[in-house]
Amino acid sequence: MVKKEYSLCPLAEDIEKQPGTQKLLGLFQIQAPSMIYGISGAQKAMLTAMAVSREKCPAVVILPTEKDILKWTQDISYFAPDIPVLTFPIVETAGFKVAFTGTERLRERMHCLSSLLSGRPCIALMTAAEASQKIPSPDHLRGISFLLARGKTLNRDQMLTWLTAGGYERTDQVERCGHFAVRGDIIDIFAVNEEHPLRIEFWDDQIESIRFFDENTQRSIQEKEELAVLPIQIKEGEKTVLDYADEGILIYEEPSRAESELKTYLREEHKQRSHCVEWTSLIHNGSPRARVFLSVLNQHIDGIAIQEQRTWPNQAMMNYQRQMPLFLADLKHLIQSEWTVSVVCAKNSEKEELQISFRENGIPCSQERNPGEVFLCDGLLSEGFELTEMKKAVITAGDIFGQKKLLRYRKASRGQQIRYFSDLHQGDYVVQKIHGIGRYIGMNTIEVDGIHRDYLTIQYAGSDKLYLPMDQITTLEKYIGPEGKAPSLQKMGGIQWERVRRKAKASIRNLAEKLIAVYAKREITQGYAFPADTPWQREFEEAFPYVETPDQVSAIDAIKEAMEKSQPMDMLLCGDVGFGKTEVAMRAVFKCIMSGKQAVVLVPTTVLSQQHYKTFTARMGPFGITVGVLNRFCSSGERKRLLQQLSDGQMDVIIGTHAVISGKIKCRDLGLLVVDEEQRFGVMQKEKWKSWSAGVDVLTLSATPIPRTLHMCLAGVRDMAVINTPPSNRHAIQTYVAEYDDSVVKEAVMREKERGGQIYFVYNRIDSIGAMAEHLRNILPNTISIGVAYGRMDGTSLEKVMYDFYQGTYDVLLCTTLIENGLDQPNANTMIVYDADRLGLSQIYQMRGRVGRSDKIARAYFFYRRGKVLSEVAEKRLEAIREFTELGSGFKIAMRDLEIRGAGNLLGSEQHGNMASVGFAAYCTMLEEAMQQLKAEKEGKPIPKRMPDTVIEFARDAYINPEYIQGEEQKIEVYRRLAMTRNEKDLQYLTEEVEDRFGPMTEPVKKLFQIAMLRIKARKLGIGSVSDEGRSFLLTWADTKPMKNWNFHTMPKNIIEKLHFLPTEPMRVRIGKASLGRDETGFLMDLLDEIHREIAKGGNCA
Repeated sequence: MVKKEYSLCPLAEDIEKQPGTQKLLGLFQIQAPSMIYGISGAQKAMLTAMAVSREKCPAVVILPTEKDILKWTQDISYFAPDIPVLTFPIVETAGFKVAFTGTERLRERMHCLSSLLSGRPCIALMTAAEASQKIPSPDHLRGISFLLARGKTLNRDQMLTWLTAGGYERTDQVERCGHFAVRGDIIDIFAVNEEHPLRIEFWDDQIESIRFFDENTQRSIQEKEELAVLPIQIKEGEKTVLDYADEGILIYEEPSRAESELKTYLREEHKQRSHCVEWTSLIHNGSPRARVFLSVLNQHIDGIAIQEQRTWPNQAMMNYQRQMPLFLADLKHLIQSEWTVSVVCAKNSEKEELQISFRENGIPCSQERNPGEVFLCDGLLSEGFELTEMKKAVITAGDIFGQKKLLRYRKASRGQQIRYFSDLHQGDYVVQKIHGIGRYIGMNTIEVDGIHRDYLTIQYAGSDKLYLPMDQITTLEKYIGPEGKAPSLQKMGGIQWERVRRKAKASIRNLAEKLIAVYAKREITQGYAFPADTPWQREFEEAFPYVETPDQVSAIDAIKEAMEKSQPMDMLLCGDVGFGKTEVAMRAVFKCIMSGKQAVVLVPTTVLSQQHYKTFTARMGPFGITVGVLNRFCSSGERKRLLQQLSDGQMDVIIGTHAVISGKIKCRDLGLLVVDEEQRFGVMQKEKWKSWSAGVDVLTLSATPIPRTLHMCLAGVRDMAVINTPPSNRHAIQTYVAEYDDSVVKEAVMREKERGGQIYFVYNRIDSIGAMAEHLRNILPNTISIGVAYGRMDGTSLEKVMYDFYQGTYDVLLCTTLIENGLDQPNANTMIVYDADRLGLSQIYQMRGRVGRSDKIARAYFFYRRGKVLSEVAEKRLEAIREFTELGSGFKIAMRDLEIRGAGNLLGSEQHGNMASVGFAAYCTMLEEAMQQLKAEKEGKPIPKRMPDTVIEFARDAYINPEYIQGEEQKIEVYRRLAMTRNEKDLQYLTEEVEDRFGPMTEPVKKLFQIAMLRIKARKLGIGSVSDEGRSFLLTWADTKPMKNWNFHTMPKNIIEKLHFLPTEPMRVRIGKASLGRDETGFLMDLLDEIHREIAKGGNCA
């Protein structure tokens, strides 16, 4: 295996070669404490990356703040993209009994420790507060870890016992961190210290292979020779993370500032003090190969005798803030002085603008780094610098155009994959295509005449039971209907189900006709094609104080593309809470205004309208754009003035609640309607804005699309852009679910108060919210001020409470769920929800997103009443929050909410009864079929007929035996996918996946997959059934028409002599087994392939 070089980028390589740099790097090889001063910004990260690349060892870097971590992450990723950058977040002890909590922070922490223990090159970035956390010693962690290596012999029972004791949970299928599953000779583990789960395959008690696999596809992705699995639960020790870097380098950036920040943390979080070490311990801990302090100034460090001190002659780069004449003058001076200048650009637009500017001003550019020339390169760097001795300058686009807040991005954890309709549990209601609604009892293996088959058992009205063969599983769907209302079981063979289907089908056809008319109208409706971006657009976008996430950029591009078409845009932007949807919307609004048109922003609450008004005004005001707000806080005079300005065209953007789409509002030239938090509006309000905005571009924003929106998007009716990338200064929220306890509430409030923060207390009962306020005042100290807010308050009082909370007047805001809609208070970082089990899943998720909007650790407590028996639906809601605690899971939660809450009002009230009668999945299928049929009729094309599945009747064991797959859900999943496979390539893929997940197939499973392959080959020829008649196979065609031009008699003799044609309609062919040889089924498939090839030659293939 070739050792990874952990190479540097060309810029860093060039600087590393210089003699001055080599002298500095020598300090990273001596054990005695040393200091490099006169060094600032990105140079510190660059020097660290050089040291790690050169020494091929890990480094732990202690930084003053979280913002410094973000900068360093950005810079190291530029200077040394191959070196892993790790973090070590604080994992707090709850101090009370919880039902569950999230694991994301724990995963980052354990992955960091594991990487440091391995001794491989990596850079772990952390604040002094994070580094101060007490943990077990490296030897202890090694001792309680489980080492896996290919070829190693171990006792599997002992391993399973260790996993359980280490906090891992046994499940049928591994889908999230902390799960493990056992399937025959295979054990799957999602180790807390790994990014992907592991698959360990045994031969007896010897490890035959170790593979990483994808938790969503369940397929292996990478082989491993050995690795260690760390336990989830570890006890506190007396060591710190610095003790894990004995073979590495310890680096302290701006030690005085880091010490001050640690003291602040220990003062604010005094209950954590016993779990931390002091600063003096941090600067002495561990026995690294080097301990280096980096500082702008040459400073004294108490308790440390610095042995070596060196400086690096340099100068920080000036921030020009778009003062181009000044920048170009300074650049020309550097060029004339024969400096080598590198300009680093994060965006193509920045690079193109600079290329034009350099060309117009006679500044020489080069494809290489040469003295007296400018080299333009791609990348993201926090800030530039000048190395005076080397005559080298590094300038970033941020130095030229204005600095942005630098963020690193990580793809949102996908968490557990939701199998939308296919999850089937015993007791679930199901819909079978022929017999209707029944209750699924379970799977049974039944033996008939010595042949084993698996069947799904479904209970119908009375004592009727249906045993459904697994090859007919596609005729079955899970029933999803209105929440809390069980459907009536139907009688097998009765006419009730047929009547229900007929009625639903007629209604669905009517709906499909309306939908197609809407699509057709949209296609021919002439909207406004917005022109390409103006220079002002670029100015506006570059004024955004953050770096856009990749998904934001994609969403912006998709929306602009849709706006520039002549058909009216109907776009849904789905992004998690706090992922930057508002900025995307503002850019669309700005584009609209630059074209001389007006924009309306519709929001569900008055509070949110005020907040958006401030945001839009702050961003757009400097560009001369007028923004107004229309809500119930407006006086009649203000309202009249706003309406007049809109109709006169003097108002560019109006923000408000549903009042903005009333008949009284007249815009002079409306170009764009933006709807925020779409799921909060009712059907009538939606119909109102649709009619009001006919022919206008519409952009809707939602973190949790309601079922109607979600389904329409999945059906391709509306365009959709998704933002999945979280800004990583947003921590995963520490989420606790537990029984309500006054003492825990008090501790949570005081903990937040002591660090200068505020608290949301969500209580969704208006009639008793006053009593709860009194109760809180009794259990909390008098120093805690409490504000109360709920939707039925008069407008002035509500606004005052919300404004006072925003200004910090109140410590606790006791409120109803009105805060779920976009309220942004960065200082509020604790949320307590009372009776969380009574709220909808989308509500819970949205509210949790109100905290964690700054770089502080946020905490969310979801309480249910002590001793309360939770309903099944409530348990599912809380389980979903547990499964999706990571950032970026709002979209998946919407899908899970669709299942839990039921179909709701998917396509209008008149369709509600139809969905309840046939179930949501069956309803969607019927709607899709109706749409296809109508489209074919309107286009004058034949109505597409679905070829019936080929029936294979073989008297042999072909099923998934329990020795191969034990879990019922996993069996159903494999059977369903097998039944839905339509071509040989997909079947081969499924075969490989099943063997990867469950090991080599047993004989019954091999036969099952062989029959599936035979079904695919027979179906290609239009064969309706293949029967095993003992001494021969009988092939019966489903339809004679496709074969009327086939000339079998011109086929080669070796094929014809095996076929015995029967004088029947449709055509039937008998094939004697004696002519096929020992592997009858295999030879039969080969024969079908030959027939298919011969027919294809004549162009008559079905």
